[in-house]
Amino acid sequence: MAFELQLISPVEVAKDFAAAVQDYTLLAVQSLANFFRRPLYMGDMLQQADLIGVGSLPIVVLTGLSVGALLALNSASTLQRFGSITLIGQLVSLGMVTELGPLITGLMVAGRNASGMASELGSMIVTEQIDAMRALGTDPTKKLVTPRVGATAFMLFFLTIIADLLGLIGGWGVAHLLFGLDTQQYWTSVWQILVFRDVFTGLIKPVLFGFIISTVGCYYGISTRGGTQGVGRSTTQAVVASSVLILLVDFFVTKLIFAVFGYR
Repeated sequence: MAFELQLISPVEVAKDFAAAVQDYTLLAVQSLANFFRRPLYMGDMLQQADLIGVGSLPIVVLTGLSVGALLALNSASTLQRFGSITLIGQLVSLGMVTELGPLITGLMVAGRNASGMASELGSMIVTEQIDAMRALGTDPTKKLVTPRVGATAFMLFFLTIIADLLGLIGGWGVAHLLFGLDTQQYWTSVWQILVFRDVFTGLIKPVLFGFIISTVGCYYGISTRGGTQGVGRSTTQAVVASSVLILLVDFFVTKLIFAVFGYR
């Protein structure tokens, strides 16, 4: 039995990639433009906010606590050598608010919800439900994509705040219980080290991450081809693509904010 190896030329790969970027960009722009057109489908948006926000709350709480505690534990071992154990609060505060809080929360929500969006919309493509919506005169992008984009960006903003707070609490637990740091001294250093740039950075990132997670998940869901196997493939691609984009956007946003506001 002979097997034929089919090679794909680099030109075809480049064309497919360019077409995918174009389709994703059009979907993302259209999802934003739909916010300024009626109807807004507020009921669907509230339903998605409940599924995304409340559904992701347990994993965000657990992740925030563990990351804050680990950050304090690892930094304390180094600070003890220099007699600067009182700086634990500052390190945990800067690390959680500016970087780890938004980044870890975004990755957790991407793993949970980007895959869910891709599988849900992919199943609707396979069962021809979206074609039926078009036949009835309903815009699938406005009905299915826009509510998910708005709900994800909105809820990820508050999930990140919760993760930041839980991370600070986890850091306090380690600093106070394991290293005997005074509670008032810890929380005073936490608030004093933060400036406007740090808070702005930590709050603008989750909005961008939420937009990436929802648009990427919806794009791969709507682009599903090949039956049930295609649904599984789209689910995997949505998680990988959204996670990689979050890491890239995190770097460039941080670099841009440093360029605008300057370094410390």
